[in-house]
Amino acid sequence: MGELTFILGGARSGKSSKALELASLAAGDAPVLFIATAQALDSEMDLRISKHKIDRPAHWMTVEEPFNPASVFKNASSDIRAVIVDCITLLTSNIMFQDGRTGLEYDAEERAIRAVRDLVSQARMFSAPVYIVSNEIGLGIVPDNVLARVFRDIAGRANQMIAADSDNVLFMTAGIAIKVKGK
Repeated sequence: MGELTFILGGARSGKSSKALELASLAAGDAPVLFIATAQALDSEMDLRISKHKIDRPAHWMTVEEPFNPASVFKNASSDIRAVIVDCITLLTSNIMFQDGRTGLEYDAEERAIRAVRDLVSQARMFSAPVYIVSNEIGLGIVPDNVLARVFRDIAGRANQMIAADSDNVLFMTAGIAIKVKGK
């Protein structure tokens, strides 16, 4: 069973860069699996995804799975020496709006939390270290609309669940990692 590290912080805090660094250290020249939850639904997001891909070594494997990242672990090669899942807030958003939903359906939280619970379960059973990235979106003002509050609450609950089950938790601020839990 590999080690689970949860990396969270605000926008542009260095979360993804830290995950890349830690996975590189863990894997060396061996393969790393990058599970991307982002969807290129517009040109701006397409550009962001392209920039992220450039940051990763060419020999790393990328699997784009916006709704069920847990499923990727089941078919992952035993040669994989580290896994990055980036990111939980996009996963939450994807699930909330999946199949044309409004994000406010009564089961939005249940569906998102189930996907995160499955992801953590699969990550805990995987033999290599796993690095899960998420945004901490609950540090600012209370959002002025119900959809943003629901999203914030679901993401916060998902983050709490992952942190509780992780061996290590890092909080990123201005590119600096602050140890919250673990070694």
